[in-house]
Amino acid sequence: MDDQCVDMITQTQRPSYLTEHLPYNSTLLTHAAFQPPEALPHRYPDMVDTFASYKYRNTCNLSSLDLHSPFAPLCSKRQSMITAMSSGGRIGHDAPYMPRGCDMRWFSTEEICEILGRFEKVIILGDSMMRHVVGSINVLIRKDLGYGAVTDWNFSPEERQDCFCNYQFNVKACSVQGIFKTADVVKNDPESLACPANTIDVIIEMMIRFPIPSDELDRLRALLPAKKPHRPYAFILGHGLWNDLDLQATLDWLDTLLDVSKQHSPWLVSSSSKPSTSPTRPKDRAAAAAAAATKRERKHESGFWPRLFLTPNAAGKEKPDEWIVSQGNKALMVFEEAVGAESNKFDGVHVDLKGNLIKAMMVMNWLNMIEVENF
Repeated sequence: MDDQCVDMITQTQRPSYLTEHLPYNSTLLTHAAFQPPEALPHRYPDMVDTFASYKYRNTCNLSSLDLHSPFAPLCSKRQSMITAMSSGGRIGHDAPYMPRGCDMRWFSTEEICEILGRFEKVIILGDSMMRHVVGSINVLIRKDLGYGAVTDWNFSPEERQDCFCNYQFNVKACSVQGIFKTADVVKNDPESLACPANTIDVIIEMMIRFPIPSDELDRLRALLPAKKPHRPYAFILGHGLWNDLDLQATLDWLDTLLDVSKQHSPWLVSSSSKPSTSPTRPKDRAAAAAAAATKRERKHESGFWPRLFLTPNAAGKEKPDEWIVSQGNKALMVFEEAVGAESNKFDGVHVDLKGNLIKAMMVMNWLNMIEVENF
């Protein structure tokens, strides 16, 4: 996960609690495992059910407090937030998720709209697990737990029954009906969108394996402007299972996407960054590894180019036996163990509504920490 940015100029601003020092809650409970959240206005949504006004809240029987238990202190830096979210977990099966060491926010829909509105476009690249992140973001910005992740505006009666609440993320029955971009919601059901008109743009391009087909790369190029936009772009990427957790294949997948993006939109990187040249072939493996590391470091030179990598979900008990060796939890731990190992999965791969909402909120926390004022 690369989170480096360079100083540029923009009028976009983050809330003051992210840019100004706020005192830590000094009221401590002795012998308590977790301290109560700071008594500050921006933490209020963390302590209430933000789903209270959502459609089908009672039918789906889900509260935001079922998903996240707030505590103090709140993570103050992007890197500490990423570390805390990556290493957190649950105290019991399907219990509320808790980051480790410092807390994340659970945003209201209004806050989510404001965060997404700081960006010209949020581009998500990857497989069906990444598509579910987009679906979960749509649940949050449509305030709809029943059908927020799917194209319910054109549903048949059977689809309304099969793709409801938790089953929106059932890839066997409802994958085709998933929302791939917020522009489709704006076009087909604008009244369902809680965000102000024409303020957000979230889209996924399915790029599931390496080598990446040329038509998929063409679709990526079509999303990227050649000239610098008024607001920054953010990228969320996920890869692994379709190449059986082959680390080199994932690195090659990432490098290809970074190269294509940088070549098509040079404003993503600083003017001092130079395109990679064809290196001479190293004489030994150590030299080859050093050259590869240098090449990747050069590709990641400082530019205002926020990128987040999400690893696959840990395997669930329904995962087919033939994939346990190449995609099971031992392989995932080597690759990098993902979040969601303690939540339910439909097929041993894809987490349910609750797990996907937690992942989406993690993405929102990362986006919230991007220093857009430096763009």
